[in-house]
Amino acid sequence: MGIDLGTQSVRAMVATTHGHILGSGSAPLTGRRSGVRHEQEPSDWWAAVCTAARAALTGVQARRLHALAVCSTSGTVLLTDTYGHPLTPGLMYDDGRAAPEADEAGVPPSWGLAKALWLTRRRDGTGPPVRLAHQADTVTARLTGGPVATDSSHALKTGYDLERDTWPAEAMEMLGLAPDLFPEVVRPGTRLGKVADAASRETGIPAGTLVVAGMTDGCAAQIASGALRIGSWNSVLGTTLVLKGVAADPVHDSSGIVYNHRSPDGKWLPGGASSVGAGALTAAFPGADPARLDRLAAHHEPSVALAYPLASHGERFPFRAPDATAFVLDGGTSEGDRWAALLQGVGYAERLCLDYLHYLGAPVEGPLTFTGGAARSAYWNRLRADILGRPARIPEQTEPALGMAVLAAHGAGGTGDLAGAAEAMVRIREVLQPRPERTAAFAEPYARIVGELERRGWLPEPVAAHALARLETSS
Repeated sequence: MGIDLGTQSVRAMVATTHGHILGSGSAPLTGRRSGVRHEQEPSDWWAAVCTAARAALTGVQARRLHALAVCSTSGTVLLTDTYGHPLTPGLMYDDGRAAPEADEAGVPPSWGLAKALWLTRRRDGTGPPVRLAHQADTVTARLTGGPVATDSSHALKTGYDLERDTWPAEAMEMLGLAPDLFPEVVRPGTRLGKVADAASRETGIPAGTLVVAGMTDGCAAQIASGALRIGSWNSVLGTTLVLKGVAADPVHDSSGIVYNHRSPDGKWLPGGASSVGAGALTAAFPGADPARLDRLAAHHEPSVALAYPLASHGERFPFRAPDATAFVLDGGTSEGDRWAALLQGVGYAERLCLDYLHYLGAPVEGPLTFTGGAARSAYWNRLRADILGRPARIPEQTEPALGMAVLAAHGAGGTGDLAGAAEAMVRIREVLQPRPERTAAFAEPYARIVGELERRGWLPEPVAAHALARLETSS
């Protein structure tokens, strides 16, 4: 079983080690939003887990359930007592109240480390000892009946040093954070305990089911894509674009654009998050029929207009430009051409992300998988494969909950390495081959977009030169 604690819902999925989905369930989540504040109650997480798990187990021979793992949103934290009981609401990943603490710690406001500072500084210090916990930790503690270790994936954005495999105690103490605030950390897939009788009665999960340490929802989605061999990449296209890959060594980036998680088997999972994506289409064409516009766009390859379709202000990957804004060049008078420019613009940004990763020395020549909501568009999938000039795999099922089911199978010890477990459980629906003549047609507008980003001072000259050199070589 895999359990995914999202922002708006909890999802649970039961699968066999051969990838057959036996059951799934979900339950909604709500929170409190006000300005930059975004909180959720840990008791709501547990109630939703109980509902989703029972639904997923409907019709399943539950006694055969062997193991489970839990993923959650990256950067969501709270304080608990030493027994794992929540003492505060969960500060969600996008809660912005810790912006001053983020500046002090030198991390983005979305990181759990900034929120840890914010939470501890608002306690009077006279109460019982407290511990920092991540969203998934509260559920695994409830399942096993007591506090458990956190995993290194969730701990990354709380400041855990993945290369040295330790909390940086000296740096934390300089921020005023005591060592006993932080939980023990284990690698994802580590056995944490077994489902207790009380949790079994509430969730329907059989007592004694093995609970293994999970990962963040982004890493869970990568596992569900099957992109786990060195050089493989998962391109997740939704409101924005996220690329996650696999490398033998961490990909070092002095600008901080690319960061690294660590796989249970010791490999590294570099990745970056862009601000381009389908959100730009929704903003430009509210209420439109994407299928109709896709048909129109097919007559505009390449489009007259040239776009860099940011879904929000500022860019994070493949370059850092907080003041960057979306732009469209050269007009494009028809509805189809303007829609085509946005679709193609995301493809150009995706190609530039891969060029930037190559510039950093990351292995990028392995299989590429498309996931995310935009992967439902057959036309856009084909277009992106043509722009990138490389094959693209489309999985049947990409739920993070499936990724946690794969990790649970791996942690239970019966499936070899994690990549092998994923290859046994993740089913690929189709593989798209790029059309060389279409790839060639998109080379000139890609070169133009690279030049325009450099001219605006957003894309560093060495990165632009590297991208253009790769383009010339491929051409």
